[in-house]
Amino acid sequence: MTAVLGVLVAVLVTALVLVLIGQKRLARRLLLTGRRLSEDVVPAGSGLAEATSVIERVVDRSLLRGSEESLSEARLVAALAAIPQGVVVFDDRGRIAHRNEAARGYLAARHGVALVDEAITQLAEAGSQAGGAAPERTVDLFGPPRRTLVLTATRLQEGGRGIGVLVVIDDVTDRRRLEAVRRDFVANISHELKTPVGAIALLAETLLAEDEPAVVQRMTERMVAEAFRVSRTIDDLLALSRIEADDEVQREEVPVHHFIAEAVDRVRPAAEQRGILIAVAEPAGRLRVAGDRRQLVSATYNLLENAVKYSDPGSTIDVQARTDGRWVDVSIEDHGIGIPRRDLQRVFERFYRVDRGRSRETGGTGLGLAIVRHVASNHAGEVQVTSIEGEGSTFTLRLPVGAGPVAVTTEAG
Repeated sequence: MTAVLGVLVAVLVTALVLVLIGQKRLARRLLLTGRRLSEDVVPAGSGLAEATSVIERVVDRSLLRGSEESLSEARLVAALAAIPQGVVVFDDRGRIAHRNEAARGYLAARHGVALVDEAITQLAEAGSQAGGAAPERTVDLFGPPRRTLVLTATRLQEGGRGIGVLVVIDDVTDRRRLEAVRRDFVANISHELKTPVGAIALLAETLLAEDEPAVVQRMTERMVAEAFRVSRTIDDLLALSRIEADDEVQREEVPVHHFIAEAVDRVRPAAEQRGILIAVAEPAGRLRVAGDRRQLVSATYNLLENAVKYSDPGSTIDVQARTDGRWVDVSIEDHGIGIPRRDLQRVFERFYRVDRGRSRETGGTGLGLAIVRHVASNHAGEVQVTSIEGEGSTFTLRLPVGAGPVAVTTEAG
């Protein structure tokens, strides 16, 4: 048994070394192994070779179990680091035992984040109490950027005994924003459809008791106009829905002058009714962009239609295309009422109107510029606007240039 005692001493020394280098878990395993060896692992009267063999097998199994537990713990830590929610784990003494990467930023006492740190601590204290629902708190950070966080605490138990608290931090900013957009969309589209439908119903009811031919004619024309307004709103909604769904645009080389000419032809009748001239600086035929021809025509048409609606009668709308070799800029400049500075960042929102009274006169749905923005996004481009109130606006659809040679000039084409 002298050999056994020697091995036990070696095990104890190894455990001490592991403690010194920070491997406490493995050291505890070795100490437990040593205790078992001293009690009943090695049969009494065993020879040195037999005792050594038994000890080696026991130590190997113990080390393997320790390695498996370490690997399992590493997997857990990696899994917590991968999730987007912040996770903070407190032990039974209220100390932080672990926090993932997403939670580290919330535990730095700076500006509004200090509110989150305080909320985490308070929730951990409330969550350590047995029974009751999981405590929850919403924290609004006014930024910038503005953020909304929902914190939830859960008591951790083992065998009926509390062993700590788990606090989860969920950033619901985008979720709340989408919910607000959805609510606004439903409210706006309900209003857009209810107004003309109500007008049609009222006009139809009035017609039932009207015998004067001139009045009947006027009311009938108004009913047709309101019906067209409903139809146009539905068409724009379907177009916007289709464009939003086309995440992968079917790309082809589209000559710039083709989709500009097609859009101008579509809007020309409305322009002529108001005496507005559309002056197009013809781009070079070799100037192309890669994209969906139908979407490009739709975006350009909506920009032109918007310019016609908000231009003064008898004025001119200038259309031109420029390229720097990387981008093609299709610019549409009107000389109308312009856009106030406070509204420039919102004109591309669905149903947003700068002048609601003017929009009722022109019959717009408030979806045209939203369609333009989505087309630009689908083509890896953007849409820009500059405006001076009372002088006019310039909308620029910027698109990546297509393959093939192009002329890099400051003029059209």
